[in-house]
Amino acid sequence: MSKTSILFLTFAFLASCSPRDFLSRRLAADLISASDAFKTRQQFVAQTGILSNREYASAEYIVLQHHGWVSATAAPCPQGLAPPPCWDVLLTPSGVETVRTLVPAEEASKPSIAIPVARRELIAITGVSKSAGVADVDFTWKWVPLNEIGAALYSGDVHYKSTVGFRDYDDGWRLLQTAPHSGQTLDDALKNAEISP
Repeated sequence: MSKTSILFLTFAFLASCSPRDFLSRRLAADLISASDAFKTRQQFVAQTGILSNREYASAEYIVLQHHGWVSATAAPCPQGLAPPPCWDVLLTPSGVETVRTLVPAEEASKPSIAIPVARRELIAITGVSKSAGVADVDFTWKWVPLNEIGAALYSGDVHYKSTVGFRDYDDGWRLLQTAPHSGQTLDDALKNAEISP
């Protein structure tokens, strides 16, 4: 067989293959980054009004207090709200200004305000393990703050480790949308992420 024939057969084989036929680290990164689960922004729900001590003493509210965005006065606990003491939480003028720039005006006046605070950023694919048309892909990612509240709540220096399942279909590799057997969906992988050392 001549070199020209071998070269022609090689090109014909490669032309018949889709870029999704081989699960490379690059393809895994592209599929993870483009998925709806990965692109979903982190929301922080700021609540005002009467809160239990447990809620008001949470790490998030301590950060909000430290930045001067919320203040509170002691208040009697309504029935069913425990443990005492309870707190009547208000946005400070600085908190009102900060929140007003992040959410629509009609949302800013509600007692429960959903604020988009961070988005995920893929750092690296750290491993791909393939076997019989399925694969597990290990990757690291971090939160990227979207605003000053996000920067206060999420450090961009903390990295997370996750593992997600892939399956090889007739049109190429895809992220698992359901979790048959041991494969983990991306949504589950992100929720179960461990802090990377």
